[in-house]
Amino acid sequence: MKKTWDIEKFKATARKAAAEGIVLLKNDNKALPLEKGTKVAVFGRSQMNYYKSGTGSGGMVNVDYVVGIYEALADSGLYKVNDKVRGAYEKFVEENPFDHGAGWAAEPWFQKEMPLTDALVKEAAKESEAAVFIIGRTAGEDQDNKNEQGSYLLTDEETAALKKVTKAFDRTIVLLNVGNIIDMKWVKEIGPQAVAYVWQGGQEGGNAVLDVLSGKVNPSGKLSDTIAENIGDYASTENFGSDKKNYQKEDIYVGYRYFETFAKDKVLYPFGFGLSYTSFDIAPGEFDYDKKDGISLEVHVANTGDVAGKEVVQVYVKAPQGKIGKASRTLIGFDKTDLLAAGQSQNIRFEIPKYWFASYDDSGLTGHKSAYVLEEGVYTVFAGSDVRSAQEVGIFTIDKTEVVKQCEEAYAPVESFERLKPVDKKGVLTEGTEKVPTRTLDPNKKRAERLPKASLYKFTGDKGYKLKDVEAGKVSLEAFISQLSDEDLCAIVRGEGMCSPKVTPGVAGAYGGVTDKLLGFGIPIASCADGPSGIRMDCGTHAFSLPNGTCLACTFDEKINKELFTWEALDLRRHKIDALLGPGMNIHRSPLNGRNFEYFSEDPFLTGKLVAAQLQGLHTYDVTGVIKHFAGNTQEFKRHTVNNIVSERALREIYLKGFELAVREGNARALMSTYGPMNGLWTASSYDLLTTLLRDEWGFDGIVMTDWWAMGNDEANAPGSYQNVAAQVRAQNDLNMVNASAEANSNHDNLEEALKEGKLLRCELARNAGNILRFLLKTPAYQHMLGKESALDKELEAAVSAEDMALQEMIDVLADKDITELDPKDIKMEKNATTVFVLTAPRKCTMDFELVLRADNQPEVAQLPLTIFQDKMFLGTFTLTGMDKEWQTIKVSLFPAFIGNFYLKLFCPNGGLEIKSARLIKTKDLEEEFKRGITEL
Repeated sequence: MKKTWDIEKFKATARKAAAEGIVLLKNDNKALPLEKGTKVAVFGRSQMNYYKSGTGSGGMVNVDYVVGIYEALADSGLYKVNDKVRGAYEKFVEENPFDHGAGWAAEPWFQKEMPLTDALVKEAAKESEAAVFIIGRTAGEDQDNKNEQGSYLLTDEETAALKKVTKAFDRTIVLLNVGNIIDMKWVKEIGPQAVAYVWQGGQEGGNAVLDVLSGKVNPSGKLSDTIAENIGDYASTENFGSDKKNYQKEDIYVGYRYFETFAKDKVLYPFGFGLSYTSFDIAPGEFDYDKKDGISLEVHVANTGDVAGKEVVQVYVKAPQGKIGKASRTLIGFDKTDLLAAGQSQNIRFEIPKYWFASYDDSGLTGHKSAYVLEEGVYTVFAGSDVRSAQEVGIFTIDKTEVVKQCEEAYAPVESFERLKPVDKKGVLTEGTEKVPTRTLDPNKKRAERLPKASLYKFTGDKGYKLKDVEAGKVSLEAFISQLSDEDLCAIVRGEGMCSPKVTPGVAGAYGGVTDKLLGFGIPIASCADGPSGIRMDCGTHAFSLPNGTCLACTFDEKINKELFTWEALDLRRHKIDALLGPGMNIHRSPLNGRNFEYFSEDPFLTGKLVAAQLQGLHTYDVTGVIKHFAGNTQEFKRHTVNNIVSERALREIYLKGFELAVREGNARALMSTYGPMNGLWTASSYDLLTTLLRDEWGFDGIVMTDWWAMGNDEANAPGSYQNVAAQVRAQNDLNMVNASAEANSNHDNLEEALKEGKLLRCELARNAGNILRFLLKTPAYQHMLGKESALDKELEAAVSAEDMALQEMIDVLADKDITELDPKDIKMEKNATTVFVLTAPRKCTMDFELVLRADNQPEVAQLPLTIFQDKMFLGTFTLTGMDKEWQTIKVSLFPAFIGNFYLKLFCPNGGLEIKSARLIKTKDLEEEFKRGITEL
């Protein structure tokens, strides 16, 4: 019987994807590839701690293994790796162990670098022919990068070490194991022979680097961001990192759009740049502009070098400045060739609709306000291997300004500011400004005028209809929903978690049939799990760790992205998870955004196309991705509250365009709104964002969920509140994530109150319930509820390891009393036994865990340890001896149970203990503090 799940093929695909994302920036004198048998010395502290991903929810994947760069080189058998240099680093790390930081988002950006002695470097240069120097960086959720040493900049120790190595070796190769771009001025100053961004490649990342260094894979990655000389050269820097407001004065001129228009001389490495071990010729072929269909273009690519390789063709347009101003280059197409042998060629064809290169007029200067237009004038099309080297391949003229799509004003700012606009001075574009248009249409008025029909959802009581009757066509969805009481409708829009015992252990959320009544109507409970770099399960279950978002973006390859996420879909099915909380697809507005590692690019077209491909891969096996963060999450600092003030044009052309592509071409089924406000309205409660744009204009028919514990507000610049879920529902944010108990309204939201006061209507709750139910009908969870286990399900279940299966054998405990007794018989005390409780605390509180135990007929010299964990946090090891024959009491304080669900794990390595009692003792009730909004989530 043919098997679908093949972990070796998954590994090979991830390895291939990570390799194709590696960007070679410099390769003087053919320093790479390294010939077989080369004697190599590996320098840099990061050889000891390969970063497979960034930090936070997007990177916390439990894995079976991680292949680092050093390990891949040393184990390959291809090279003689210098043992003395390695030994020096091993000794250094013994004295300077890895610093994990203390708590969430506390891991340092870098690890202390080892100072190099002249003697070590000179001896290594005598014994080895090439040096590989690895520089590592991390960042992530809640932790932005900074323009300081050890983050965006190299440290003095790294610079000194790199100078010594480069001076001593004829061939020095620098590998950047980072999540996003860093300062690169040092390349010219220090002068290593080769430099490559190898990114954070997931658990197969080291093998991918080996493939490129050895020449098994010819690098074909291209930069998904512009690398400028200084951080201050980016137009966004002036308005990045505020704790209150970020006025996005650069407007549409983000990344290469700014540099190619105003500041070409500030660029070290242009957008789309990346070297190969071979050379290519890109020549124009047939070109046509059709007034109805847009641009049709053929490009001829020939491998003019002497080894096989792949090339990326990028297509850009230069539109006339017109009345509203344009960037000098805008990406409108890209494709990667097949593997071309030396002398081989390939023709690539592009069909580019007008909509993708039209500009949005938010001011009415063209005479067509709130419309995508093609202004009159000459349009020049370029094609090449990067934005700077792309050559003219076609030209066409539009005689009269044309409306490509008339839209409706949506999510415009309520306060004006000055934005960047090109000014033509004797044929040279310089930086000018103009006032940003402000909102003229009230979204609350739109909402009131466009309410769903109340008569469709009038409460009928239970008619005996089940959700399967809707699928069978026996009853309409509206009639089914009409059976649900107001209380049921309030409950269904409350997602539960984290680590809900109702779904796969350790995942981030549960939604759908989260109450007994909802289950009684045949509504399944679906689950979702972090994140873009692979499945995060906090109970310790293992999954596969993927290359990060930036690495995958640098592939410029839709096919490999789709293939990789087809395997990821099987990993989700294997663990009975319906949705991955990702891909993350916010724009790299600034290189300092700590979450750039899980996002893609400064360009929305590249982002949208690749995310669409990833969604297509996930949909192959009926799971999906929750694309996020919708929209405008461009910094981590104060992300819950910082107000991003942006023009409607920039919003549509830059920050929403990728999401739009993912919806239109990737058939996105789920989105996650952001934490913070944009233009004064929290995105989770923005009617314009979630209804006017997403659903009415783009045709999205899936679900929207909040980020975990997100606020809402009713009007621009009004205060945000975690309890204002009514505002989220009105906007058509379907799921408020995340609650300990939907039925008990554990987060004390205002849904019932808003219903009574008429500020929220039953038909709005019912409409959102309909969105949720349509989504659930497409999920594996629905099929499992019906008892339909496919051959694929059985195969995937058998592919879960015994260790991971054991982690899912948990004991559910409701900790709803001042003292909650646990059954001592449930705690396994044999050798190497693990017991896991999943605890649900309906009220926010702190607790102690108390055990009464003794030695069970053991020799007096016996050592009898017991280790206790809360989630992944080590709480302590308590050791009795065989002499402890009387009952002993041990007590450990648990961290505050803000989330509602958490794990308590006991590990008994030697056995020999007897448990008399185990109990949870509430030490402090935090519920009132939580209600008042004092407690930080």
